[in-house]
Amino acid sequence: MAEFPLDPQLAKTLLASESYSVAEQVATVCAMVSIGASVFYRPKDKKVFADNAHKNFSRGNVGDHLALMACYDGWAESNFSTQWCYENYVQVRSMKRARDIRDQLVGLMERVEIEMTSNAQDHDGVKKAVAAGYFYNCARLQRDGSYRTVKHPQTVHLHPSSSLAEVLPRWVVYHELVLTTKEYMRTISEIKPEWLVEIAPHFYSKQDVLEDGRKLPKGKGKAAMDG
Repeated sequence: MAEFPLDPQLAKTLLASESYSVAEQVATVCAMVSIGASVFYRPKDKKVFADNAHKNFSRGNVGDHLALMACYDGWAESNFSTQWCYENYVQVRSMKRARDIRDQLVGLMERVEIEMTSNAQDHDGVKKAVAAGYFYNCARLQRDGSYRTVKHPQTVHLHPSSSLAEVLPRWVVYHELVLTTKEYMRTISEIKPEWLVEIAPHFYSKQDVLEDGRKLPKGKGKAAMDG
């Protein structure tokens, strides 16, 4: 991890990507989250058009990390077209910065001999890699619609800009917390609670991920959870 000039959480995410054979996809996700919240924009006179364009990236309620990946992939497929950015209400300058960061990350990954595997359809693999780096940033839905972080519990909320804001998944991993009127989670993906025991057994026990008072089924080892 010392080879990467990154936050330890992002570095761990990149390293974990090889285990799930999604290194190419995770390099894209890490580059996109590195540029912050400056990817999408909503002109006042075209809010509906912008919202519809942005929703296309998160079809199927895939979550924010995968929506960012879809945005980058769409831009790449357009041969990094500026016109594509205008049509999809995406910041050209931010995307160019993401491309530069991604190129640097891929170079670093190759230097430490991470195999640049690719599986664009394995959404769970990408989310597991993110959870491997950000396992501390996990929260569980409460009855009142708020969330509570799993360890060192505090009340947090889905950021209104999240593609999952109307979905309210039961378990989420988030990139960062932003304090405005409330403590908001930003850049969010849905996860399965048993992944936490698989990914970070030193940090989470089965007791931590009990849902509705029910224990996880006995014998849920690593192999079973991978399914």
